[in-house]
Amino acid sequence: MSQIIAPPFTHETALEKVQLAEDGWNSRDPERVAQAYSENSEWRNRDVFFQGRAAIKNFLKGKWDRELHYKLKKELWAYTDNHIAVRFEYEWQNAQTGQWFRSYGNEQWEFNPDGLMARRYASINDLAIDPKDLRITTAPTP
Repeated sequence: MSQIIAPPFTHETALEKVQLAEDGWNSRDPERVAQAYSENSEWRNRDVFFQGRAAIKNFLKGKWDRELHYKLKKELWAYTDNHIAVRFEYEWQNAQTGQWFRSYGNEQWEFNPDGLMARRYASINDLAIDPKDLRITTAPTP
């Protein structure tokens, strides 16, 4: 997520911003991902609210400790001057139970003039799936 694309967005730059976010999240590297957010970025993720890069890193580390084999696909939904909306889905395996899930959601992003995300609001739902139904990732072989 080192490439900075700043608003106002065009269709092309919004698509690039979404792809950079997808690539960053698929790295599962909290340090890398957090660099795309402003120092005081506000987040809502499901029912959890927090603010700041340190909280983002902490949240992501815990997320990827629990959600194994995480693989994400994002799709641009809409954009304006400094806002982008995406739909996404990702697949993961619960670290405690071994159950696979596909999570579906929507995010609303607001960017500061430097191209860093100042607000991220995510609504997410999980669907338990059988490993044979994976379509984004491949189940690891035992």
